[in-house]
Amino acid sequence: MKRLVATVAATLLAGTGLAVVGTSASQASTRVVHVRLRTAIRHLPVAHETRRGYDRDKFRLWIDADGDCRDTRDEVLAQESLVNVHGCNVTRGKWRSYYDHVTTRRSSTFDIDHLVPLAEAWDSGANRWTAGTRTRYANDLGDRRTLVAVSAHANRSKGDRDPADWMPHFGKCKYTAQWTAVKIRWHLTVNRAEKRALADRASHCKNVRLTVRKARVSRHRSGGSGGGGGGTSGSCEPGYSPCLPVVSDLDCGQIPDSKKPIHVTGSDPYRLDSDGDGLGCES
Repeated sequence: MKRLVATVAATLLAGTGLAVVGTSASQASTRVVHVRLRTAIRHLPVAHETRRGYDRDKFRLWIDADGDCRDTRDEVLAQESLVNVHGCNVTRGKWRSYYDHVTTRRSSTFDIDHLVPLAEAWDSGANRWTAGTRTRYANDLGDRRTLVAVSAHANRSKGDRDPADWMPHFGKCKYTAQWTAVKIRWHLTVNRAEKRALADRASHCKNVRLTVRKARVSRHRSGGSGGGGGGTSGSCEPGYSPCLPVVSDLDCGQIPDSKKPIHVTGSDPYRLDSDGDGLGCES
């Protein structure tokens, strides 16, 4: 199956004159990124956000992906407990919420926070994801920054707000770095206020080195909110000129200089227009 996906992607790339640089098409979305925090924030792609079509139920929560009897919530509780825990349903342990420094031994007083909330992820690109990708995001145990155990009070105070509107009382630098890493991992955009807030906070933090393994993201070809509307023309991803292929992900490094800059005329699913001026891959 992997060989078939790679062959199809390579065919599409060849048909449009594009080349994958340094990796195969099937591996492009799982590469590891090493970048300093301030540089990472500077290169986060900016795009308009829309809540249209959002429904929390479109993200399937708390699955038992490995069949070990612990669902995602219990897996995170087990990972973050400061003492050993036992059983499938983790009820006792010791947890400390870095948002507000609350400590508990009863898991019922803590929530598992999607550091980048589900609604914010939807606004920033998940509205085009397949249901399977949304499930993987909602239950991401591959990067411990995506899901964190925090006090219920802090989590509900945060709601679905981004860093332009909410920061934890403690650990602001940690939160800024984690937010940036999750956005990179899941190929998510930021809005202008969010980017300014991240950059401002990072200017007062250590310029730490982030290591992020990009997640595999599958998108609906029809665009919009996971079905309906839009549509592709042949093997071209709509919204770009010249034609770009329909693949799971594409970045500027995979596009030859002769094709740049890319005119972005639609929703920019590959996040090529980082400054929102209608031109992607300008440098």
